[in-house]
Parts: sequence; C-alpha cells; structure tokens
Amino acid sequence: MKHYFSTVNNVVLTHSDMEYGELGRKVRVYFERPNPSAESTEFDFAEGCIPSFEFYKSYGFSQSELLQLQRYMRNNSFLIWEYAQNGGGKKCLES
Repeated sequence: MKHYFSTVNNVVLTHSDMEYGELGRKVRVYFERPNPSAESTEFDFAEGCIPSFEFYKSYGFSQSELLQLQRYMRNNSFLIWEYAQNGGGKKCLES
C-alpha cells in the first residue's frame, strides 16, 4: 500500500506501511515525477527504503537529483516512519 507524503517541485513522495522482516523493520519510499521528454505515460522514479536511506532502483533522475532526494528522505524520515507505523499521514493527523 502506498501513502501520499508530499509533492515538491512536481516530485511526489509516497511510502509503504511498516514492513517487518528477518532483518528488522523498514519503510519503502517512492519518488516519482512525469517525464516531460517521454510519452505522457512515463515517469521518472526512485525507490529506496528507510532506515538504510539507499535507493535500490531508479530511472530518469540524475546522480545530483538522487542525492537531493536522499537528503529529503533522511530529513523527513522521522515523520515517514511514524506515519508508516500508524497507517499513513492522514490517519495520524486524524488521531
């Protein structure tokens, strides 16, 4: 499941629910934006996770942009982590 977190400079950040595995807890994060140079159905994207703050898949973002997204993910990780534990930002704000 994906929960909306923010849109900055036409880049949308969504995240998963908290995931529990053998190596501990994690939250998957997804950045995406429309790709203006491609067909209207294509998007640039970057997929990573918290708490490692590493991207494991990306397309269309430059290395410099990925570093900016990584910084944004790290700076907002506390809120994203909290929202993922409680079913998304909207549910957290309602309680």
